[in-house]
Amino acid sequence: MDPGIIKKLEQAVVNRIAAGEVIQRPANALKELIENSLDAKASLIQVTVKVGGLKLLQIEDNGTGIRKEDLEIVCERFTTSKLTTFEDLTKISTFGFRGEALASISHVAHLTIQTKTRQERCAYKASYEDGQLQARPKACAGNQGTIIVIEDLFYNMPQRRQAFKTPNEEFQKIYDVTAKYAIHNSRVGFMLKKHGEQLSLKTNVNSTQEANIQIIYGNDISKELMSVDYKDQMLQFSLSGLITKVNYNNKKGIMLLFINNRLVESTGRTLLALKTAIDNVYSTYLPKGMHPFIYLSLEMAPSNLDVNVHPTKHEVHFLYEDEIVEKIKSQIETQLLGSNATRTFYKQLKLPGIGREEKETGNETSINKSAAAQDKVSAKDMIRTDSKEQKLDKFLFSESNKKTDDSSSTYSNGVLPITEQSFRVTAKQKTKEVKLTSVLKMMQQIENKCSVQLRKILKEMVFVGSIDKSFALFQYETKLYLSNTLMLSKELFYQRLVYNFENFCALEIAPERLSIKSLILLALNSTESGWCEEDGDKEELAQRAVEILLIHSPIMREYFSLNISPEGDLLTLPLLLEQYCPSKAYLPLYMLRLATDVEWEEEEKCFETFCRETAHYYATVSEADIKDDPKRHRWQTEHVLYPALKKYLLPSEKIRKELYELTSLPKLYKVFERC
Repeated sequence: MDPGIIKKLEQAVVNRIAAGEVIQRPANALKELIENSLDAKASLIQVTVKVGGLKLLQIEDNGTGIRKEDLEIVCERFTTSKLTTFEDLTKISTFGFRGEALASISHVAHLTIQTKTRQERCAYKASYEDGQLQARPKACAGNQGTIIVIEDLFYNMPQRRQAFKTPNEEFQKIYDVTAKYAIHNSRVGFMLKKHGEQLSLKTNVNSTQEANIQIIYGNDISKELMSVDYKDQMLQFSLSGLITKVNYNNKKGIMLLFINNRLVESTGRTLLALKTAIDNVYSTYLPKGMHPFIYLSLEMAPSNLDVNVHPTKHEVHFLYEDEIVEKIKSQIETQLLGSNATRTFYKQLKLPGIGREEKETGNETSINKSAAAQDKVSAKDMIRTDSKEQKLDKFLFSESNKKTDDSSSTYSNGVLPITEQSFRVTAKQKTKEVKLTSVLKMMQQIENKCSVQLRKILKEMVFVGSIDKSFALFQYETKLYLSNTLMLSKELFYQRLVYNFENFCALEIAPERLSIKSLILLALNSTESGWCEEDGDKEELAQRAVEILLIHSPIMREYFSLNISPEGDLLTLPLLLEQYCPSKAYLPLYMLRLATDVEWEEEEKCFETFCRETAHYYATVSEADIKDDPKRHRWQTEHVLYPALKKYLLPSEKIRKELYELTSLPKLYKVFERC
């Protein structure tokens, strides 16, 4: 048999093979891009994912950007701004140095880069394929920084694409990478979300590592953390990090290791050796098979570190590896010895089988009582909530037992007794993707201002009862809060208007159409409009307001399902919440304020003021409506508004002043213990 002929592979084949080694899955691509953003001194990094990063992986930062002159070669292999000679590897301080990441991505995906530097007057956008620029960069509007969009990852490698199990599994790996970098780089804000959904991960700019660990891994870990700091002059390395005390343990151990700010892969030899050494230390304190949470950051001289081990840069080698691992092990052991002050010990109080026999004979020993006492929660700390219990309304509103029973059964079935059908849902839900920059910016502002603590309170609250049209009571854990329903509703409806932009069902005005001019004249005749003689004739003012609304009716109809006929009749309003109808009494004033208080000329201000005015109208409840049907108002507050607050509202810090802590169970126990 003749030997095979050796041929030189085509460059396209070589590039695709190399790309498959550098970019193994979406999480690898994201790691490379996050490191590029950190090298660019970004303070905020936003990641958007679709179908586990295979359909779309977008990363946006506010770093230094890429010069327009460099866009032509930025996706060619071995082009970098961080390395000039091989000797530079001995003092490298940046993440990237190989110049392969963007080139590799462009060989296995459709790549688009939009970037702007501080010196340039506008941003530039360019597309790449197989490492080559497809067309001259186009000027466009944009902020300083870089947006990299990767679409259809591995579109030309079907075997690799089919090897991925599920999009959710890939998203979890992306979440894991983002979370680790967010903890280590706590001064940088990170945001991660699935396309079209709310944020899955958000850390603040200039945060702390402890705070980010709490956000990502929860209170169970964060409350047991203690810091580790060590410096060794002889071996020329320093150690800092956070480890859990011996009170915390979990079957699945978590270990984060960064060496000179580089994330080290969990399958690497260095991390495995270090993990084994640390597990040996903790095995003295933890139950068998249980592991701690470990976050460590090693800093050493670049000359002692070899980062050029693998194209993914997940693995590194360094001098004195065994000695450094032993030093770290000794330091953690010393740290744990000094943390026993808060340690909880467990011991077996009785032999197996004794409890069962004593239970059968009806006897309970002091040992049984002691064991029960350990599991028993103190009465003052016990959270008492049950949705089947009587509500506050039972004691505040005097009605006959028969009426109460009838209304209770009606409400429990989810049927709202609306006596007058002034609105009817007519349109079906649409699914349009929001692309307007102004609306996306409004969404971003809401998410940036969201308070994690307040969101947790609202998400886990239990409704107690409605006091009046403006206030209600709810319970969170052992605390009782008085909440300003009006102000919370305003913010809720504003956010629903922003997040459902272009995707509203419609409430049809029934049974007859309403003339806008008649409504505005009604508003001008009310004291709330603030009209005075100096403002001019009411008829002329009403006609001018109608003209303004007719001119801008296409905007309201397309984006908000608020439909006005060419004849000037109000046909529909947007449906913001299922089973919620706004007040008829304030509809005239709402029409007037749309004409006078919405800034129609500028896009962002137009949407902002329209949403605020509409939210104000939907949140306001008139005394006449409550007097006509008080049961409907209470039902709507309990079964529509507050469930929506739990589900949708992203509260900012300003919402805190609308929540008043009235009392708590421990405080009440102190009061009654003195009686």
